[in-house]
Amino acid sequence: MTHTISIVIYWAGNQTIPLGGEGGNLNRLEIFPVANARDLRQFIRLPWKIYRNDPYWVPPLLLDMKTLLNREKHPFFQHSSAEFFLARRDGELVGRIAAIQNNNHNNYHGERTAFFGFFESVNEKEVAAALLEQAASWARSRGLVQLRGPMNYSTNETLGLLVEGFDSSPCLMMTHNPPYYQELIESAGFEKAMDLYAWWLLTERGLNPKIVRVGEKVLKDQGIQVRTINMKKFREEVKIIKEIYNDAWSTNWGFVPMTDAEFEHMAKDLKTIVDPRVLLIAEKDGEPLAFSLALPDFNQALKKVNGRLFPFGLAKLIYYGRQVRQVRVLALGIVKKVQNWNGLGAALYYESFRRGVAAGYRSCEFSWTIESNDLINRSMQLFGAEIYKRYRIYQKAL
Repeated sequence: MTHTISIVIYWAGNQTIPLGGEGGNLNRLEIFPVANARDLRQFIRLPWKIYRNDPYWVPPLLLDMKTLLNREKHPFFQHSSAEFFLARRDGELVGRIAAIQNNNHNNYHGERTAFFGFFESVNEKEVAAALLEQAASWARSRGLVQLRGPMNYSTNETLGLLVEGFDSSPCLMMTHNPPYYQELIESAGFEKAMDLYAWWLLTERGLNPKIVRVGEKVLKDQGIQVRTINMKKFREEVKIIKEIYNDAWSTNWGFVPMTDAEFEHMAKDLKTIVDPRVLLIAEKDGEPLAFSLALPDFNQALKKVNGRLFPFGLAKLIYYGRQVRQVRVLALGIVKKVQNWNGLGAALYYESFRRGVAAGYRSCEFSWTIESNDLINRSMQLFGAEIYKRYRIYQKAL
């Protein structure tokens, strides 16, 4: 009987460290850093191989991915760092990973945590273990003591491993992966750090009458006005939302304040798909107190273009984008000084629902909420939503 023994090459600084054994038929597995434009193209294009038979995968726009991974263009790299790695065996690419040091996260939380993101792998434990160990080795060399993920830079970007709800496509800015990823990551010694929930609601079911009563009462009794954003003053509106977000979410698990550059970068990306009818700001006497950020689920249109805007993708994106009747509520934030006002959250849910129905949307995903936030999760249940996807963040001590 012959034995297949792999030789794994880990890259650490300027040295390579061979691991493996002797004898048998050798399959050579290499982990190497993205070092040039060709490597970067392969890093970006690898998911097309992993998901080629997955009808629910939504190909990202290639142009967006190039910007996301560009150290000169993406504002994350103004304060933090990352290294991108590919796995290759016998000349064939079989996986990828990013090792991430988010200095803003560690400074805010007083941690020495590294993150892994952009993880993709064929269904082989050896490949996944080698990729994750490479990220761990990179982190150790920087004095970091735990590895957490998957997280593409921070909680302000896409994150989480899908562990339940594989029978539908992800909404805008949510992740998707094969079911076998869970076993790959757990077999490499990673344990659950936190679960994230995605909630589903069909507008045809109507709204819980209690939410309607409480919402209308709060708006009237507290003298709160809920308005849509003014697209003619988009930069000013973005600043208002950023200030509320960074205040409202400041104590949430994993939260990292967004820098001005990061928020402006995200706003610029999303401006083209914003529907002002469902992006709301609540004010009292002209003072912004809360916001509800909902966006049309443009993933439904992105599925039609296979990652390319040219030569025909842009026209398809515009055409199918007009047919989107589903929204994702990305965030709902209330400034801390009024978070104890009973019913303000219900008022925002009520207004979001009412205006979404009026705009012609038929379904909604609320995502994500953390499993430990009992208040918001009970509110989702009261709202009539149901958990339909579950995402998991893992971590491992180094």
